[in-house]
Amino acid sequence: MVETLVRRADFEKEIKKSRFLAMALPVETEEAAMAFIREVSYPDATHNCWAWKIGSRYRSDDAGEPGGTAGRPILQVIEAQGLDRVAVVVTRWFGGVKLGAGGLVRAYGGTAAECLRLAERVEVIERTRLTFHCPFSDLALVGSRLPALDAVVESEEFDATGAAYVVAVPVQQVEDVTLRLADMTSGRIMATEKED
Repeated sequence: MVETLVRRADFEKEIKKSRFLAMALPVETEEAAMAFIREVSYPDATHNCWAWKIGSRYRSDDAGEPGGTAGRPILQVIEAQGLDRVAVVVTRWFGGVKLGAGGLVRAYGGTAAECLRLAERVEVIERTRLTFHCPFSDLALVGSRLPALDAVVESEEFDATGAAYVVAVPVQQVEDVTLRLADMTSGRIMATEKED
């Protein structure tokens, strides 16, 4: 089971006089991850190290710490905890005591791990998009039934004869949703998977 966070989570810890602050956020896109990183990075901090993972895409940055001692440990924590669609920033204010490479790995990874362990989580449901046209005569029925089918409306565009829909449904329910839409409208709706 793959999970993501429900909302932002923060965790702060002092390690050998350095202050570490981990901040984590659920994100859907690389742009959202990078915007979060820019937003929460402290200009007065010694380092703002980060990592994010969205599906098969991921990035990390040591932000001036020795290579592999900050960003990579944060990313490894995200993966080890079975999380996806998550961005984590760990900010450090140097307290005067050097930690060494092993100490940095433990400090960044440990602070990120504790932040994510304390965060509220929710299962990630993989979805696919279906597209269909709904005649005006079926709009009320279809609109009232979509939530029960776990179909999330992404767009609804009206034209002269009804509305063109794009809905996101759980991957394992595509066939069931397609059949139910056809059944409830006596075959007037034929949903197909949307090409991206």
